[in-house]
Amino acid sequence: MEAVKVKTDLHCDHCVQKVTPLLNEASMINNWSIDTEDGVKTLSAVGEGVNPGYLQGLLSQEGYSIVNNPPKPSFWLDNQVWQRASFNTLNCLIGCSIGDFGMIFFLQAFYPNTPMVWQMTLAIIAGLMTSIALETILLKRREKFDWSLALKTAFGMSFISMVAMEIAMTATDFMFTGGKAAFDQWQYWLALVPALVAGFITPLPYNYFKLKKFNKACH
Repeated sequence: MEAVKVKTDLHCDHCVQKVTPLLNEASMINNWSIDTEDGVKTLSAVGEGVNPGYLQGLLSQEGYSIVNNPPKPSFWLDNQVWQRASFNTLNCLIGCSIGDFGMIFFLQAFYPNTPMVWQMTLAIIAGLMTSIALETILLKRREKFDWSLALKTAFGMSFISMVAMEIAMTATDFMFTGGKAAFDQWQYWLALVPALVAGFITPLPYNYFKLKKFNKACH
């Protein structure tokens, strides 16, 4: 029996993981595979009565579809990958920000005489910890991983990305505020905006590169 092959808009391992249960449980499909090395993921399925329309129905349940002769974007101009990388980076930014700024607020409020180098170091460490913790919880709830696997996966997803983000956020915050958390001044809260922007932009190209080249979501 000849395999039915269709090009899809799946674009990373995370996408493949989402449709795997549907393909495994499809009664008409005997076996299937997805070419994860191809820029455009090609789904091959074998089974009596399997056709492109049937496969489209399965993929659509997770929001994906078959594409006809899709244009192949240049390496750095793939909008779908930029969107996915941006979403991943935003998740990391939220997690890092909670620990980073939380630590600065805590030290300024209760230990204001802490040397600046220690404030920045502790803020970076706290940001990494909360980012990993948040991603662990998301993997547990979203992907149904057990806690041990979720923690291991979260830690290994993109440690380089998190470190770059933390350094960018902390350095930008220091340039604008001198590292002093002046809670009663609106200028301090306004200065948080460029720090968050820097934290988002700095690791974004790396996250895009990893996702595009290795077909792996970094978060």
